[in-house]
Amino acid sequence: MPSNDVRILAQAAVPTAAVGALAAVVSAVVAGGKGALGAIVATLVVILFMGIGLYVLQRTAKSLPHLFQAMGLMLYTAQLLLLFIFVAAFKNTTLFNPKAFAIVLVVTTLTWIAAQARAHMKAKILYVEPEKSDKTGHSS
Repeated sequence: MPSNDVRILAQAAVPTAAVGALAAVVSAVVAGGKGALGAIVATLVVILFMGIGLYVLQRTAKSLPHLFQAMGLMLYTAQLLLLFIFVAAFKNTTLFNPKAFAIVLVVTTLTWIAAQARAHMKAKILYVEPEKSDKTGHSS
């Protein structure tokens, strides 16, 4: 993964992990140990899903640039559907607090999206590769 991609991944994952840690503390206070566990699981799920998605999207951009926009839309739709399926699958679990899990899942997903958007806006990524020419002057 090129350094730009790693930088964007880190700039999205670190704030998400920080919000997840804060949410785990709040969930522990509000809902006890099961609330904290739900918050931790939700944070890990978001970082895993979104991180894999970012990796796939970056690979697609490099190998199939003409499919980048369609792939991005499909990928984000698939990620949101997978997150909804994950919430539905653990709706009645006794392993952790499902309400804390669902709330933290939404909050960390929004954090990831905002942090990734900010990282892309601050990155100096060329839209078009400039042509390299051997000519050093103006043509006559």
